[in-house]
Amino acid sequence: MIKNIDIADARFALKNGAGSDAVHKDPQYAYAVTHLQNEQGLRGTGLAFTLGEGNDLVCRAARFYAETLRGKDIETLMSNFGSTFHALANEQQFRWLGPHKGVVHLGLASVTNACYDLWAKQRGVPLWKLLIGLSPESIVNTLDLTYLEDVLTREEAIALLTEASETAAGRMGILEKGYAGYDTSVGWFNYDDEQVRENCKRALDQGFEAMKLKVGSADPKRDIRRANIVRQTVGDSVKVMLDANQQWNLPQAISICNELKQMQPYWVEEPTHPDDVQAHVTLAEAVAPVKLALGEHVPNRVIFKNYLQSGCAGFIQVDAVRVGGVSEFITISLLCKKFGVPVVPHVGDMGQLHQHLVLFNHIAMGHEALFLEHIPHLKEHFLHPVRIENGVYVTPQEPGSSCDLK
Repeated sequence: MIKNIDIADARFALKNGAGSDAVHKDPQYAYAVTHLQNEQGLRGTGLAFTLGEGNDLVCRAARFYAETLRGKDIETLMSNFGSTFHALANEQQFRWLGPHKGVVHLGLASVTNACYDLWAKQRGVPLWKLLIGLSPESIVNTLDLTYLEDVLTREEAIALLTEASETAAGRMGILEKGYAGYDTSVGWFNYDDEQVRENCKRALDQGFEAMKLKVGSADPKRDIRRANIVRQTVGDSVKVMLDANQQWNLPQAISICNELKQMQPYWVEEPTHPDDVQAHVTLAEAVAPVKLALGEHVPNRVIFKNYLQSGCAGFIQVDAVRVGGVSEFITISLLCKKFGVPVVPHVGDMGQLHQHLVLFNHIAMGHEALFLEHIPHLKEHFLHPVRIENGVYVTPQEPGSSCDLK
């Protein structure tokens, strides 16, 4: 039974321009941390990623949700977690503040993720191992598919997982090989040109074959210059992604993306406002073959459904510490599988939880194993930090979801 509940407000200052982008010039990374402890003393840890002072609000929402789970057995809870998720996401008072977005949904993410962590620890296995060992029906029982019935029914979700399970054995090799990472820290917004150049060289030396640059400057010439510096430094074979953090309006995005075509970006990420699906449709058509990546600030499965229906997304960057946690992440991954769009998560958790989820996506769902974002800046604060060797995530073996903080 879940006996003790604790919510922690954990904040971390970053140094020397790390974490900076076109919006957040001096960010303070923060986690709303949910701890659910059972009678045996096992403690599940769940994270939602926020920035600075807003973390307090998310922690208060997480406490409200977590208290509803006191006295419940984790195995019983997870056997039909989709119903619990649905009930909490639609609690009448908090739903008014969303629905299914913002502070309340981030609070739910923290609690949901703590449930999955405790479940894996209760069984004594890493989260990836627990998930790939579940039957399709058991996986779907943990999901809330409401508002998706027009594109993904329960029966279709089970069928997708069942079909993928028939070839899953052939994908188990990823556990030994490791999941490729990409370096998202070579080109933070506040870094000068020379630092970007040196970081690119270092990333190559560390074995990374893909990396990302922050763009979205007031002066587009700065973005174009820096993008070309990265391309010239790493050569044509390395994948280079560009992240504008929503800074362009649609006309700006069309103009700048077309100017950036010459350096062959693998994708352009968050080019404009994340709620504006139609703008992304227009942009995708105007800048093809450049592909768009989005999802860092898309809060729920319904808006992801709309993006997938529109056909404008080349890559979906769903983040389990932004949407409603592992449950909604898996739901969105199933949507992406049906629509044939790759999932490359944004990692507000610094890759701790997502290293488990991409293994599940690949093995149990048949998603292509592309790469996973790597951000090293909070590594020292985790009990079991991610391990990267030669640009590749080493498969975690400790029970749980790797989210325990020191």
